[in-house]
Amino acid sequence: MQAIRNMNVFGFASRLALTGLLALGVAATPARAQAVNQQAAPNEFVQQVADQLLAVLKKDTTLRSGNLARINQVVDQQLLPYVNFERTTRLAAGRNWRQATPEQQAALSQAFRGTLIRTYSGALTKVDQGTSVRLLPFRGDPNADDVVVRSQIIPQANAQPVGVDYRLEKTPKGWLIYDLNVEGIWLIENYRNQFAQEINRSGIDGLIKALNSRQ
Repeated sequence: MQAIRNMNVFGFASRLALTGLLALGVAATPARAQAVNQQAAPNEFVQQVADQLLAVLKKDTTLRSGNLARINQVVDQQLLPYVNFERTTRLAAGRNWRQATPEQQAALSQAFRGTLIRTYSGALTKVDQGTSVRLLPFRGDPNADDVVVRSQIIPQANAQPVGVDYRLEKTPKGWLIYDLNVEGIWLIENYRNQFAQEINRSGIDGLIKALNSRQ
């Protein structure tokens, strides 16, 4: 269980990352949410996802109060369609993923999803008018299948900016987010180390149990 407890080291930075994703649309303050165009340029895709999430956040006071059931619902509806969560979990599990049964893979994905939602849910209560973000110039090839969108987040007025990168993959239906980097720490790499420790100690089922025990 020590490995799972160590995941909290990444927790604060991770919450800032989701805050950044939500806050990307603060300056624009759209009048209403619009459908996300997954075929758009990578920067535009991230901007649209953020705008849509922020529009929901501003309207729904239960989200800002930390209602976990409502947060799960919004994540399912507004975020997961634009995230390849199976790939995130598979890469975090590393070679151990291939050793897991389909049932274990599904259970691990669900348990990991719950862990991330609990980690990130606090960000929903932190976004305010003092939060700002700057989407940095895109340096990659927009025609590539795997790109990184960079940003800087100012969590509160006069606070130091936090660098946050989003890794995207191009699929037949368009862009999907599958990893993020906060101040040089990639989410998948961080959890891969923790997962490996727990799997070595108690196997795939032990990791699933450890993740679920934190619910």
